[in-house]
Amino acid sequence: MSPRRRSRLLLTAALLGALLGAPPAAAAAASPAVSPAASPGVPLRVATYNIHAGAGMDNVFDLDRQTSELRSLNADVIGLQEADRHWGPRSEWRDLAGELAERLGMYVYFAPIYSLDPAEPGGPRAEFGVAVLSRYRIVSADNHEITRLSTQDPNPSPAPAPGFGEAVVRVKGRPVHVYVTHLDYRPDPAVRVAQVADTRRIMAEDRGPKILLGDFNAEPGAAELAPLWEELTDADPGAPTFPAQDPVKRIDYVAVSKGAAQVRRAWVPESVASDHRAVVADLVLRGQ
Repeated sequence: MSPRRRSRLLLTAALLGALLGAPPAAAAAASPAVSPAASPGVPLRVATYNIHAGAGMDNVFDLDRQTSELRSLNADVIGLQEADRHWGPRSEWRDLAGELAERLGMYVYFAPIYSLDPAEPGGPRAEFGVAVLSRYRIVSADNHEITRLSTQDPNPSPAPAPGFGEAVVRVKGRPVHVYVTHLDYRPDPAVRVAQVADTRRIMAEDRGPKILLGDFNAEPGAAELAPLWEELTDADPGAPTFPAQDPVKRIDYVAVSKGAAQVRRAWVPESVASDHRAVVADLVLRGQ
C-alpha cells in the first residue's frame, strides 16, 4: 500500500471516529487496512529419488515400475539422480528423465554429469546425470560445476565438472530455487568435503526459497555434511533409504533453506523399484 493511500485511509478512519464519538486513535486501530494480513504459506510436496538408471533392486530395467512409484508420491517437484539419456543398452538407449516427465505430465530439466560423443556419427550424445521434474513451470535452469572425481577417467584427479543441476520453478507466483546433486560415493570423504563447499558457494549466490535434493552418499551425522546444516534444514524422514531392500542407512535427502519453508512431515515409502528408496517431504513455503 502506498504512503498516500495509507494516509487517506487513516484520515477517513479518524473522521468516521469523530462522527461516531470514538477517539481517532481507536478508529485507526480498528481499521483492518492499517495492518494487512501476511501472505499465507504455499504447500509444496517435494521428493528425491535415485533411479539407478531405471533398474530395481533386481537389476532389471523397468521404467514402468519406476513411473508407478513416482506417480504414487504425488510430488510437485522431484529430483532424480543416476538418470541416463541415450547412455547405453542398460537403459535401452532411452532418455529416462524426459520419458518420466512426459508420462507424469511434468516439466523437466536434465543436467548431465557426463556427456560423451555418440556411438555413431549423427546420433545423440551419451549422457548420465541428474534431473528436476516439476508440475510448475521451470523459468530458468543451470548446470553448475562442482568438484568431481570422474568415473570415466582411469586415472582421475579431483576437478570441476558439471552435474549440479539448478532449476528455478515458479510456485503460485513465487520463484523457488531447486537444486539436485549426487555427491561422491567413495569411502574417503575428501571429494565430498570439496563438493559441499562448492554447493554452499553456489547456493549463496541465490535469494529466496531454496531446496536441495539428492543422494549425498553420506549419513546425516557425517562431518563433511555438517557445513550444509548451517544454512539448510534437513527434512528428516526418520527412516533409512539404502539399500532399498532392508535399508540400513540414510544417504538421500530433502533439505530446505532455513526460514524459507516449514517442513510439515517427511517419509520414506517402501519400494524396490530402484536400489534406493525415495524421500518425500511436505513443505509450506512461508508467506512473503
